[in-house]
Order: sequence, then structure tokens, then C-alpha cells
Amino acid sequence: MARLAIRGGKPVREVKKRPWPVWPVFNQREEKQLLQVVRSRVWSYNGPKEQEFNRRFKAFVGAGYALLVANGTISLQLALEALDIGFGDEVILPGLTWQATAGAVLDVNAVPILVDVDPNTWCLDPEEVEKAITPRTRAIIPVHLYGCIADMDAVHRLARKHKLFVIEDCAHQHGSIWNGKQVGSLGDIGSFSLQLSKVLTAGEGGILTTSDANLFTRLDALRNCGRRPAPKLLGKADKGAGQYGVEGDLIQSGNYRITEFQAAVLLEQLRRLPAQVRLRDRNAIYLNARLAQIPGIYPMKRDSRTDLQSYFNFAFRYDARKFKGLPVARFREALNAELCLGAGGVEACYQPLNDCSLYRPLTKKRYRLSEKHWRRINPARFQLPECEQAYRETSVCMHHRILLANHQDMDQIADAVEKIRENLDEII
Repeated sequence: MARLAIRGGKPVREVKKRPWPVWPVFNQREEKQLLQVVRSRVWSYNGPKEQEFNRRFKAFVGAGYALLVANGTISLQLALEALDIGFGDEVILPGLTWQATAGAVLDVNAVPILVDVDPNTWCLDPEEVEKAITPRTRAIIPVHLYGCIADMDAVHRLARKHKLFVIEDCAHQHGSIWNGKQVGSLGDIGSFSLQLSKVLTAGEGGILTTSDANLFTRLDALRNCGRRPAPKLLGKADKGAGQYGVEGDLIQSGNYRITEFQAAVLLEQLRRLPAQVRLRDRNAIYLNARLAQIPGIYPMKRDSRTDLQSYFNFAFRYDARKFKGLPVARFREALNAELCLGAGGVEACYQPLNDCSLYRPLTKKRYRLSEKHWRRINPARFQLPECEQAYRETSVCMHHRILLANHQDMDQIADAVEKIRENLDEII
């Protein structure tokens, strides 16, 4: 029997001989694009590279419009504001997501309604959504989490039935295809993150997609202090203060623009994205097939309507009962030691939002709009048993960079899990 790496044994993966893929990926093409921006002196928003990216991304997603914004948190907030959602309104979202999804709802003075998730996908459970709908509900935010797409057919049935808006949170899912359509084109508005860890990145940034011309006009104004270019400036690059046109007071807002430097990087990142998504999907399918053969390991469910799956994290579910009661946290430590992924290489899923260290709305006085509102935004009032079980007992997550390797590397991941299972007495 091989000694476990966490006990000083030889790891399955010898990274000095075979390092894991690194992230982000770049080469001289990004460097050339950035140098062009520097020399152009067009550094602010709405430059030629930003315009080109918006055109390419809307075509990639299959939406009528795309807009780059400052980040994937503000993109959600602007989506809500474009739909005129605010004080007194409720927005339904899953309790298992990054805190920004709920935080955006708070920041427009609406009430986030947290619902439990499907344990097989960790995406919102449509049955729980329907139970949560009230006369105050205005929108649903399905989050396509890690390596799964929310059941958009069910979400749309509920939205049509109750006359609700749908805002897709696609922060993890650039390039995924559901029933022949790209995520980001399945709701009224799609929201993407471009933060460093995402599969399409410029370090920071966000994208909004829509096929509604009126929503596009509002979103474009919202990202630019409530202004939009006058006709003679429409589509032309801004070179600094004083170059903006104003058509009346369209809408109150702030500065949520992106720079031409980020757009330059994104053009090259988008060029690589389709091939990267296909590679990740092939490797994930292969790895899931291997893991499904191991007692106590359960791959996330792939819906038959999923044509292509992007992955922010590769995730699977763990059953300690099939591993002699080994706690999931200890299993993650042992797996990380075998694979030599480094700090944070194997993690739990997000903390459920009803008890999340980064989601504490009652710590900000600005949200105390009334005593009733104060009580309604308290996340502790929501019961999320599936979210809590995933976080505390079953979740195992690894960053998408591992899926940029090959089948031999996927075999090593499965081999590492099998090695732990065969040597449990060393760590129990």
C-alpha cells in the first residue's frame, strides 16, 4: 500500500516533473494589444477595442447587445436598476452563490429572497422558487454555478406565469450552451464576471448582455453617470473629461466604465475561449466518468439539455460514509496533498448566504431603510438545508485550470481519490 502524501508519502502528482496548467493564459498577442492602446492615447471607455469586443461578445453569446462594465458585481446591480427594481421589491436567488449576487439586490434597496438548491447541481431548485414567489416578487436570478447550468426551462415557466424578469448570473459560465442557446441570452439580461479567476478575464471587469433595445439604452447610460453620447459622438472613443455628450437627464447613476486596456486583453482572451471551453468540457466528462466508478464520489448532474458546459470550478460530491467517516475537510486536504495544487487548491463550495462571513447586510446602516426592511433582509431567517449540507459535508471543488490539461492528468486526479480511499486508516 502506498503511503499518503499528507503523511509524508510520494504524491500522485509530481509537479516539478509535470506542472499543472497556469492561469491566466497569455502571450505576445495580449502584449501587442496593450502596446497599441498605450500608443493610441485612447485609454478610457468606449474606445475601438471596447467597441470591437462588445460586437464580438454579443455575436458569441447570440444576444442583441453587449456592454463592458467595471466588474461582475456592478453588472448585476445595473441589471436590476435597468429593470427599475428597488425598495419594496423582492428578488429570488439561490442561497448558494458568491455574496455579490445578493449584495447587488441589497444595493438597489430591494430584498434578496434566498432559496435552497437542487443537491445534484447546486443551482436553484425551481420548486423552492415557486414557493418563495409573493406579490412583491419582481425578478429571479438563476446562478449557473461552478459546472452546472440552472434549469432555465423551469425558470422561464415560472417567470411567464408570474410576470417576472429573469437576470442570468453567468459569472461561472462563459460559453455554456443550454438547448442550443448560449447562457447570457436566456433571460432578460445576462451578467458576466471578468475577475482574474474566471474563464474569461481581464483581471477585473463585467459584461451585460440583452436583446432588448430599451434595456440596452438604460444599461449604457447607467454605466456612464446616467449619460450617453450625443448622436455625433455615438460610437466614437472618449479621450478624457469633457468628451461625453448628454441627452437630457436620462437616469441617475455613477461611473461603472471599463478601460481600453482591459478591452485589449479581452479581445485575445475571447479568441481563445471557445477552444478552452471545449477542452474543459471534454476533460470534465472524462474525469466524471472515472470518479463515478469510485464508491462515495458523485459527479454533479449534467442535464440532458446541456450542449456544452463551461467550468469555473470542477466540483463533485463526497459521501464520508463510504470513506469510513473521514470528514470532507480532511479528504480535501489529503487530495490537495496528492495533487500538489497549492494553497486553496481543493476547497469547499461557497458558504450558504444565510450564514456567510462575507454577507452581513445588518452591519451597514445604509440598509436600515425601515425596521420592517431591516428584518426582511436578515439572511438568518432563511432555511437552506441543501446549501448547508453541500458546504459542511459534501463539496469538493478545484479551479478550472486543471481542466486545461489532458486525460492523463484527469486520470491522476481519479487515481489520487482512489489512493486516499485505499489508505484511509492512515488518516482516520
